[in-house]
Amino acid sequence: MELATTLRGCVLRPWVPADKPSLVACANNRRVWRNLADAFPHPYTDSDADHWLSLANSPSRDIKLAIEMDGKAVGGIGARAGEGIFVRTANFGYWLAEPLWGRGIMTAAGGAMLEHLKQDARFARLEARVLEWNPPSMRVLEKIGFVREVVMRNSVTKDGQLIDSVLYTYLIKP
Repeated sequence: MELATTLRGCVLRPWVPADKPSLVACANNRRVWRNLADAFPHPYTDSDADHWLSLANSPSRDIKLAIEMDGKAVGGIGARAGEGIFVRTANFGYWLAEPLWGRGIMTAAGGAMLEHLKQDARFARLEARVLEWNPPSMRVLEKIGFVREVVMRNSVTKDGQLIDSVLYTYLIKP
């Protein structure tokens, strides 16, 4: 599966083994790590990339795609499927190499992924949690149609700090 975006040179596609050098180079960045859940390691090593590349292409209800810009994997985007009573809910998440921040890439990628998820119809609700110190990510979500649902006070400990997080949601019509 390859998804076109509105940005020239930017597509979403499955991760491939050849992405490993770019993945390590882009992901091994403290400022990227600081905005993500602890499942995303820092430092990011060759071993972490091997693990991710294996996981990203394992059969599951999750969707895990590389963000490719001008032929190079520069980030990731996906929807992690809920379980049990949350089977129709997915956690929507993404990251992008720091040198590409502020160029509209994440908005284009997020919009393309959202359109795919609306057509796919496996989820009724998407949730995205953003750390309080990441307003650019909040703006991306708002631009593609997510709604700020709640501020969760003192809900996250990251980088040695207890901080708020903000829950954004998107309801997909079944």
